[in-house]
This record gives sequence, C-alpha cells and structure tokens, in this order.
Amino acid sequence: MTAFFTRELRIEWGWCDPAGIVFAPRFIDMLSENTVQMFEFAGLPKKRDMRKEMKIAGYPLVDLQARFLFPAAYGDDVIVESDAPDFGKSSFTIRHRIKKGDTLCVEGTEKRVWTVFDVEAPGGIKSAPVPEDIRKLFAA
Repeated sequence: MTAFFTRELRIEWGWCDPAGIVFAPRFIDMLSENTVQMFEFAGLPKKRDMRKEMKIAGYPLVDLQARFLFPAAYGDDVIVESDAPDFGKSSFTIRHRIKKGDTLCVEGTEKRVWTVFDVEAPGGIKSAPVPEDIRKLFAA
C-alpha cells in the first residue's frame, strides 16, 4: 500500500542519545511533524496560519501508540510515511511508519481531534465535526 504522504530525513545528532541512536521521543516528534506537513501537502494552510484563515484552534493529539522495532542512528537516511486520515465525526486517526531502506524502524498511530474556539468551553476550545471539504482533500 502506498502512503498518502512521505518525506525523507537524515538523522541528526541532536535526535540521538550518547551512543548515536535515535532517542525514542524524537521518533514521536518525526511522526507529529509528518502529520503537520501532510495536512499542508493536502492543500491546507500552514499550521501557524490555520487559526486565522480557517477559524479553528487546531487538531490536538489525544492518543498515541508506537512500536519501536529497529534502531536508527546518526547519519541514517529514513523515510517517514503517513497514511491519509481515517476520519470519524470530529476525530481522525493517522498511521505512520519510519523506514530505513526496507527495514521498518517504527510504526505508530496518532488520534487527533478537530477543534474550534469556544470561550465557554474548558480551555477555550471544543471538538467540532471535521468539515466535509477537509475530508475530501484526503479522499483517494
């Protein structure tokens, strides 16, 4: 199956532990950034511009699962793949993979929620249905 969005990365020293192996939370950062870039790739504004242009608060992470299968190290070239979101009413799930060549290093799943501003809601935001025009951007 072909991923909806992929990007290539070279592992940087700052992502690694003293042994030069990627520190697990940096893999999570890579997955999260792939989500942001995938939405932009699909045609949405840059995340920093979404508040103003789309009047949304964002799409915060509410659940995360990851399996670390094979290490990556300083200087390795990896591919981060993300599948198109699987939409519910106001939430969506994205499946990610990080590969070094043909070797699967990490697989992970993010669940995020589409949110809008609401001054009466706790924290000033609340979930909202994902708009149909957003869903269509990811349709095959």
